[in-house]
Amino acid sequence: MITLKINNKEIQVPEGTSVMKAAQQMGIEIPNMCWHDELEHFTSCMICMVKDQSNGKLFPSCSVKALEGMEVITNDEEVSESRKTALELLLSEHVGDCEAPCQIACPAHMDIPKMNRLIAAGKLDEALQVVKKDIALPAVLGRICPAPCEGACHRKTVDEPISICLLKRIVGDDGNMADWNTPNPTGKKVAVIGAGPAGLAAAYYLQLKGIQVTLFDKNEKAGGLLRTSLSEEILPMEVLDKEIELILRTGVEFVGSSNIGASEFESYKKDFDAIILATGKLEENSELYGLKATPKGILADKNSYQTSDKKVFAIGNVLRSSRLAVRSVGQGKEAAFSVMQFLNNVEIKGEPRLFNSRFGKLVQEEYAEYLKESVEGKRTYPEKGGRSGFSKEEAIAEAKRCLHCDCRAIDDCKLREYSNTYTADQKRFKTSDRRNISKQINHGSVVYEPQKCIKCGICVRLTEKYGEEFGFTYVGRGFDVVIGVPFNEALEKGLTETAAKVVDGCPTGAISLKKNNEH
Repeated sequence: MITLKINNKEIQVPEGTSVMKAAQQMGIEIPNMCWHDELEHFTSCMICMVKDQSNGKLFPSCSVKALEGMEVITNDEEVSESRKTALELLLSEHVGDCEAPCQIACPAHMDIPKMNRLIAAGKLDEALQVVKKDIALPAVLGRICPAPCEGACHRKTVDEPISICLLKRIVGDDGNMADWNTPNPTGKKVAVIGAGPAGLAAAYYLQLKGIQVTLFDKNEKAGGLLRTSLSEEILPMEVLDKEIELILRTGVEFVGSSNIGASEFESYKKDFDAIILATGKLEENSELYGLKATPKGILADKNSYQTSDKKVFAIGNVLRSSRLAVRSVGQGKEAAFSVMQFLNNVEIKGEPRLFNSRFGKLVQEEYAEYLKESVEGKRTYPEKGGRSGFSKEEAIAEAKRCLHCDCRAIDDCKLREYSNTYTADQKRFKTSDRRNISKQINHGSVVYEPQKCIKCGICVRLTEKYGEEFGFTYVGRGFDVVIGVPFNEALEKGLTETAAKVVDGCPTGAISLKKNNEH
């Protein structure tokens, strides 16, 4: 046994133990991408750098053995900067979207690709559950949203964008959703003032977290401008009433015909644990409520929506005039995150946003690659006209046009996770045009996207260890080296027995199970 110190804490480990393993025994996780427990170290990613305290030199912890008396630092600023630089070098050659462009463009950040896949499989009820995680009023927005998501859709570059709004509409209209499993009441109470799209969304998501919400509005019925400024032809009142009823069914208490002046507002600040202001354009009321404001609207933090009064949050048109209801709905959901953080006495940061790799528009050479996982043909139009919406069969056909741009490993990618942790800049070391994307799908269970590969070598070493006849290898030399099946053989021949093991070992979404993008 040898004794060393890691972050000034002493530990004893068997001779020959790597510094990384020694740290792990202490509960210190050092980031790594080329490490695999079944394999010998390879030292290619340089993410696992640590510092020798005696001389200040950095070294890769996966390949350096712990020595008697060694003192190691794993968490200072220089170590973090080194890891960040290593990540940025890997990102400079990594080509792929984490989240699909449509999801990024959606003000409510809805998981559109997942919705599309479920609709394509005829699973409208499951699709509704996905949509309602981010959009409280899908049937309404499916009729009135100007669809910024469709403007960002990669399919638009190929021919025409996916009809995302009409797909969202049929999910809202025809999908059936079991009651949410509402958690036990927290004992906290929140007042939401204003029952337009922003206030309805905020009330919905807070109530689902066990917060008792009272929703106030000056009008007799909830809905705000959705009820008063749109024609029956565009938004039938029965559609609006149905979606509002679903929100109130979660336990939200609605109090209509409520004119809330300064005295009522002060009383609510005493009676409730937090207040969300969603009254629409306030005009003089910002001064009435004692909140800092400009001529455009109330001042609030752009991420948390917290106002100059720490107990009060503001969303929707009360911040600035906008007729984009989906933005208000998105802000309602995000403000619910902030209020939960406020009530739990943690840092108020709003809804978490992870690092996103993005590569821009498709080029013509990539159209065929993306169509491998889609179908040919321009967008579907409702047979009975746009106001009528899709039939289920039309929706399925349209959803199948989705190119599945989001990454299969979006929730299990070390490159994304670490890039988020170390705030990596994907463009820092970009020096040339990106490589064109290709997809190898000639395998029963996996997809290989070489441009997402970071050349960690795990797949090469695993296929060699388990005796694949062809397996994976390094092809080419120098900067042009890629990983692939030797002799230009098909993916099916490279991974006959080890596909699942290789997928599990891949630190990015370069090699993924097909089913990961089907549900």
